Amino acid sequence: MSGRIFARHAYLPDGWAQNVRLSWNDAGDLTAVSPDVQVEPHEMQEDYIVPGMINLHSHAFQRAMAGMTEIAGEGPDSFWTWRDLMYRTALRITPEQMQAIAAQLYAECLRHGYTSVCEFHYLHRAPDGAFYANMAETAERVIAAANETGMGITMLPVLYSYADFGETALRDDQRRFSTNPEQILQLVQQLESARNAQVEVGVAPHSLRAASTTQIRDLVAALPADRPVHIHIAEQQKEVDACLAYSGQRPVQLLLDTQNIDQRWCLVHATHLDKAELAAVAASRAVAGICTTTEGNLGDGFFDLPDFIAANGRFGIGSDSHVSQSPIEELRWLEYGQRLRLQGRNIASQLGQRRVGDYLWQACLQGGAQAAGRRVGQLACGMRADFLVLDHLHPNLQGLPATEVLNTWIFAGNDNLVRDVRVGGRLVVEHGRHVQQASIQAAYLDCMRTLRSV
Repeated sequence: MSGRIFARHAYLPDGWAQNVRLSWNDAGDLTAVSPDVQVEPHEMQEDYIVPGMINLHSHAFQRAMAGMTEIAGEGPDSFWTWRDLMYRTALRITPEQMQAIAAQLYAECLRHGYTSVCEFHYLHRAPDGAFYANMAETAERVIAAANETGMGITMLPVLYSYADFGETALRDDQRRFSTNPEQILQLVQQLESARNAQVEVGVAPHSLRAASTTQIRDLVAALPADRPVHIHIAEQQKEVDACLAYSGQRPVQLLLDTQNIDQRWCLVHATHLDKAELAAVAASRAVAGICTTTEGNLGDGFFDLPDFIAANGRFGIGSDSHVSQSPIEELRWLEYGQRLRLQGRNIASQLGQRRVGDYLWQACLQGGAQAAGRRVGQLACGMRADFLVLDHLHPNLQGLPATEVLNTWIFAGNDNLVRDVRVGGRLVVEHGRHVQQASIQAAYLDCMRTLRSV
């Protein structure tokens, strides 16, 4: 698996560099990143190489329902009516189907430029509500799908004990999600043997609705100190109102007052924050996990990106419900949402980086890598050899200066410009196709035929 490649242009931590040789070892780690070198005879050469993007928030099973919920009901539709449909889908999926769905999703994500995923996984139990004989059955199936496709993964078993604030009992259609802190720690321990350079294991209290502040504090205290912690927070205004009615505080205020929020945390969505909360999250060094396509699909609202950038906040992107598997669409609509909200242009930028595409790609690499808790997101020695080869022959990129590549890729056209993808040095996408695309797709189609017939 060791190898090397010569890039006429490679996107390094400080930006574009020319004539760069990347070398990696059998373990899939970069051992040398050498700019301004001469190409050697018979050396593999490419024009544009960039680090693969990190997808910091995924519910893989929801790929099976993407596009199936866009039918208006008799009354107003919202996140909450969508959630009822999602629960019905969740009750039907078997472990084998979960693996097939996740493999299809991860192959699609890889083809579009994601090379790592943080899997916010809460379908732990069987449809009848009992644990499988192997408590980690479904989590192991999702990890197997990541290994099959070559996707790097941070598995996040989800703590889900309550239906709402005030420790309200779970609904019957939430029975597959039911866990307490002791069970989550047992899952983490059982998944210990799966950890390697491609697989990390953290935890995810689902939300302040689904886990008490005491549970969250106890769970995080018992977790190894270097493991990532993710949580849904302030996604919907209804959630903010319910939290205020229950505790007298907004969700992020309550979280900050009861937990030690630091750089190991990823606060997913964080859509409805006031100015004080926004500043406090930025100061905590936690990552805001923005999932623009899902937030748009569900009508969540807009994250206040300009003020968060001004406060030096850290952020990344996730595909969440997988109505899109493209980091390009995620980033484009992250920027376009701000333009529509503020009636301005070129919002995501900072002094020293005025190119919006470059700023977004670099910021989300850094935030995503932090949220994943893995050595990814940079073409640098000791990091994973996770990178994309862009199609330099595509009309949008042909003959383009490297400094214009990211802006053009993100903001011009809808063709997928990712040609090849390597993860840990392993070639997983070649000429736009996943190397196991036929078998993965066949298993997925068989799975979907069965699900649709029920």
